[in-house]
Amino acid sequence: MAKLHLISLGCNKNLVDSEIMLGRLNSYEIVPEPDGADVIIVNTCGFIQSAKEESVATILEMAKFKKKDGILAVTGCLSERYRDELQRELPEVDIFTGVGDYNRIDELILKKQSAFSPETYLQKDDVRVITGSNYHAYVKLSEGCNQRCSFCAIPTFKGKLKSRNLDDIANEVENLVRRGFYDFSFISQDSSSFGLDLGLKDGLISLIERIEKIDGVKFARILYLYPSTTSNLLVQRIIDSKVFLNYFDMPIQHISDDMLKIMRRGAGKKRILELLNLMRSAPNSFLRSGFIVGHPGESEADFSELCAFLEEFKFDRVSVFAYSKEEDTLSYEMAQIPTRTKSKRINLIEKITTANLQNALKNEVGREILCEIDGISSEGEMFFGAKNVLWDKDIDGEILINDSAVKSVEMGKIYTCKITGISGDKLIAEIIR
Repeated sequence: MAKLHLISLGCNKNLVDSEIMLGRLNSYEIVPEPDGADVIIVNTCGFIQSAKEESVATILEMAKFKKKDGILAVTGCLSERYRDELQRELPEVDIFTGVGDYNRIDELILKKQSAFSPETYLQKDDVRVITGSNYHAYVKLSEGCNQRCSFCAIPTFKGKLKSRNLDDIANEVENLVRRGFYDFSFISQDSSSFGLDLGLKDGLISLIERIEKIDGVKFARILYLYPSTTSNLLVQRIIDSKVFLNYFDMPIQHISDDMLKIMRRGAGKKRILELLNLMRSAPNSFLRSGFIVGHPGESEADFSELCAFLEEFKFDRVSVFAYSKEEDTLSYEMAQIPTRTKSKRINLIEKITTANLQNALKNEVGREILCEIDGISSEGEMFFGAKNVLWDKDIDGEILINDSAVKSVEMGKIYTCKITGISGDKLIAEIIR
């Protein structure tokens, strides 16, 4: 059996695409290391500069492992966005393909042929190889985005919003439940716009109602809500659901009205606070957001307002990024903020978010929570790694569970655990039952 090594870079939307390719290549033996692989695939990210640099470095590193008669394939967003430059500069790559041909990867490898279909591939009834878990899966809702944020180039290479058929999504979840999966995260570029292109006024509410009817779905959450397309009705429907958790992931990018307008976010501070306060009012709520620091036009007053907001409104998790100047975006031609200023602001805001995270972790000590066991922890075999059932997979942290007092622990099973302490940015817990 020929051997396949695949590296999936970037977001979990990319991970779903990688799992579709693994499903198409199920005749290969999937190996964890590139050495000796007959086919190596790098599914790239092309969102911001750091991601682009990581993608190129990974391609060059994998080229060192390519066998004499082997194949190195490059897929995904970076390949789509810079197809001509990459094909010119990377002769060691045998196959280039972008975001439109994941379901044809087996054919392209067989023919040793590059391809760039004109439209982003929209998942249908593909059989995926779920990686990294035997209980949790990401489910894609749509491709593309109708928003026009000043800093984002995604619509230029992913196109406009294209939502999956609700029946296709439900069928996928039903099939995954039959395979033993019970925990689902629904994702897309702008999840709260799901179904708008299909004429659905409240597409996510329709999705929630449909998924709630599927026996075997124990936990579900929605990622990447967009402030201007998230309604109070949707938030309340999530709160009322017995399946969808009170997990609210809404990247707001800034809180200054001036910056929200420059960034073309479509919702101002007042509306954002209304949504956040409604989300926070939910029992056992968990709020995650993302922010960009150093975007063109960000004054010291704007930045100070953002810092004060993050100190006051206690998110459970926050991701902060330095602005990345990207061609084909509105902010590309704007007057740029000096790198030194951006670095200084990032350092200041990371101190705030680190302190907030530590406080959030301290508040967990002594609580009894439901945990899902992932396997051996990132700290080694002394601990099992687990997550709170409320959290999303991987991105919200890891709970370390000492296995010395437990005779048998099953991966993917749910246990009641007591949080006993903190180690760095991780919680420590013991299994109660």
